[in-house]
Amino acid sequence: MSVFSVLTAAIAPGVALLIYFYLKDRYDTEPIHLVTKVFLFGVMLVFPVMVLQRAFVHGLGENPFVFSFVISAGLEEFLKWFLVYFIIYKHTSFDEPYDGIVYAVAASLGFATLENVFYAFLNSASISSLIYRALLPVSGHAMFGVIMGYHLGRAKFDPQRRTRHLIYSLALPIFWHGVFDYILLTTKTYWVWFMIPLMSYLWIRSLWKVNRANAKSPLRVVHPEEQVKI
Repeated sequence: MSVFSVLTAAIAPGVALLIYFYLKDRYDTEPIHLVTKVFLFGVMLVFPVMVLQRAFVHGLGENPFVFSFVISAGLEEFLKWFLVYFIIYKHTSFDEPYDGIVYAVAASLGFATLENVFYAFLNSASISSLIYRALLPVSGHAMFGVIMGYHLGRAKFDPQRRTRHLIYSLALPIFWHGVFDYILLTTKTYWVWFMIPLMSYLWIRSLWKVNRANAKSPLRVVHPEEQVKI
């Protein structure tokens, strides 16, 4: 494959997923320049993560559990959470619960996209391997972003449960990302039997969270007949 073909195949899944979740915002789509900015910040996170992960591997070893939940999931999700929380959480554009999903997914997919580009060129990846990565690592990062963003949105617009949802916004992505990595590290030959149910569950839950976040938008107009049902 040509360099352009490989680059396109590596970038396309992340961009496509970001557009998908961006268009799922029913009531007030976010400024494209701000979403792009967060995506690019996610891209830049790859470099400090690479350095820190190498240092952690030297210090903590390569035990599959420690690597999955601390060195990989813990570090990556914390830095993505840190980025979204300190750049976007108090921004005026973050004005409805679903916005948390948009920005967390943007940061996650920025990270996943550059990671995918590195993989494609360093491993001389084929189209089939890039399709595999689109279905698993790239979409996995999107799902972790949905979980993170959903709970950041709940934290901002549900003051009584703010602390709980802030904890969930970091702890749950780390947990599911850790489970994802642990399966791939420890089930070399039969990982598909674990991964298909896991990804199916994450997609179903993520789409539920998307609908739930939209339903809680303060910009949503509730018709009289809906108020009766509620």
